[in-house]
Amino acid sequence: MRLKGAIRSIRVCWSIWLGYVIVLLSILMGLIGGSSSVRVREYKFEVGYMKKKPDCIENSYVMGINGHFPGPTIRAHVGDTLHISLFNNISTNEPTSIHWHGISQHGTPWADGTASISQCAINPGETFHYRFTVDKAGTYFYHGHYGLQRSAGLYGSLIVDLALGQKEPFHYHSEFNLLLSDWWHNTSLHQELSLSSKPFQWIGEPQSLLINGRGQYNCSMAANIVNNNATLPQCKFRTSDEECAPQILHVHPNKTYRIRIASTTSLSSLNFAISNHKMVVVEADGNYVDPFEVDDIDIYSGESYSILITTNQNPNNNYWISIGVRGRKPNTPQALTILNYKNASISSSNIIIPNSPPPITPQWNDFNRSKTFTNKIHALMGSPKPPTHYDHRLLLLNTQNLIDGYTKWAINNISLVLPQTPYLGSIKFKINAAFDRRHPSEKFSNGYDIFSPPINPNANFGNRVYMFNMNQVVDVILQNANVLSGKNSDIHPWHLHGHDFWVLGYGDGKFKQGYDEKKFNLKNPPLKNTAAVFPYGWTALRFRANNPGVWFFHCHIEAHLHMGMGVIFAEGVQLVKGIPKQALACGLTKKIMSFNTTNN
Repeated sequence: MRLKGAIRSIRVCWSIWLGYVIVLLSILMGLIGGSSSVRVREYKFEVGYMKKKPDCIENSYVMGINGHFPGPTIRAHVGDTLHISLFNNISTNEPTSIHWHGISQHGTPWADGTASISQCAINPGETFHYRFTVDKAGTYFYHGHYGLQRSAGLYGSLIVDLALGQKEPFHYHSEFNLLLSDWWHNTSLHQELSLSSKPFQWIGEPQSLLINGRGQYNCSMAANIVNNNATLPQCKFRTSDEECAPQILHVHPNKTYRIRIASTTSLSSLNFAISNHKMVVVEADGNYVDPFEVDDIDIYSGESYSILITTNQNPNNNYWISIGVRGRKPNTPQALTILNYKNASISSSNIIIPNSPPPITPQWNDFNRSKTFTNKIHALMGSPKPPTHYDHRLLLLNTQNLIDGYTKWAINNISLVLPQTPYLGSIKFKINAAFDRRHPSEKFSNGYDIFSPPINPNANFGNRVYMFNMNQVVDVILQNANVLSGKNSDIHPWHLHGHDFWVLGYGDGKFKQGYDEKKFNLKNPPLKNTAAVFPYGWTALRFRANNPGVWFFHCHIEAHLHMGMGVIFAEGVQLVKGIPKQALACGLTKKIMSFNTTNN
């Protein structure tokens, strides 16, 4: 009996001890993000049109997700797996796809969301399952990557936090998330028709700018304060919950706030400012930068930043937050919202109006100012440094051209037209007939005059691919030039899928090999996924081709991409394993995927 009692006591003690161990292990796994509930985040997205008033004017062709515009914010920790089930419920029978902008997709290139490149377009009534891991903290977003669906409103925020237990290299008390965009009253389908017409019909400047999907058309919140704004009436809102009423940022005095800012604009380059508040830039495109202080920032389509502000102003006042157009002659009014110190009073309509004018957006064509800001961005100490030498260099000339009388954009005289069969499948399974297998041009004529309209404006359609060996170091020199007529050269923000690149430098005029590369910054260039090419200038990028897949590299202005301003990169495609059948169940890969059980 004593022996049995002793054994029973040992068992009880062992059970209690084991219970403590299990609890402690559970807590530890939770702290390091190891539990399955933390690791896998599932979302069900239904894409469709709906009636909304983004700028107080009702529009029946706003594209959103689950009845929301912008789409739901996705938030995850580094190492988490996202599973987004995307159902196409678009009433106009449009296919769709969604790109997870800034996410590298290592090991999951088919989840990049580029129709005809990494996957088949998702047809109406179909569901596509995006599964991928987020491997780097930062401020990102997602958006439609079919037709002009980003212009229709198909976008949302994607925030990746550090793994639990890790800390940022800067301190703040709380944060806000701002998604900046531009808005047209014409539908995206109408815009597509205009851009593809003969003679060409430009879509014009946007009617309004939006902050988190909210803006005001034909009125200004600051009309009663700014004398030169008398042509616009004062905006009147019934309540602060009204659909187009600004989302106000409520802050406490003497605190530090992180403001995450991402631009999903279809056309506009923007300037962001907060009255009376300095901003410290700490992150760009998901990469830490050497902190620097500014009064305002320029942000181009596809870029994202984190800034820090300290609420050290008079706590009894409120302050304007403004965005305005840069780089193009603006016909679109500033978008405004308000930084509200919680000590300050509010009006009866719950819309707080500061008693001073909003910041003045810098002159739209002051490009030296834009370049000054851009050149302040350097990588934080300890960030990866670029290789000192390149293996492969591309010189890509951005031009506006004609093809059979239609206005197009071209790279080295080729305007991109995507094939019916996704490149990922046709290269993986060596289907030679799917696209033009000839080598694309890697440079342009030394004699090309970038400061004048092209002597011969005619270009060609094409869909060739730049093929790189795995781990090659690739330099891309983007060269800007004059448009078809007149004296003008646009800003082009270029975005690379599947990689970050080092921005080695910017320059004016035509790039001179052997001379301009002496100016490259190899010490602390920023890592980014989007970089601007300024009018009549060049931008030098360097990246390592270390991500097996097929990747889009294109101008992030929606209309320019639609008109052919992009190229295709591929590397290590034969190393890609486990392609889901659904990703390639179209075109010339449809039969292959139906018979292939391993997809390896």
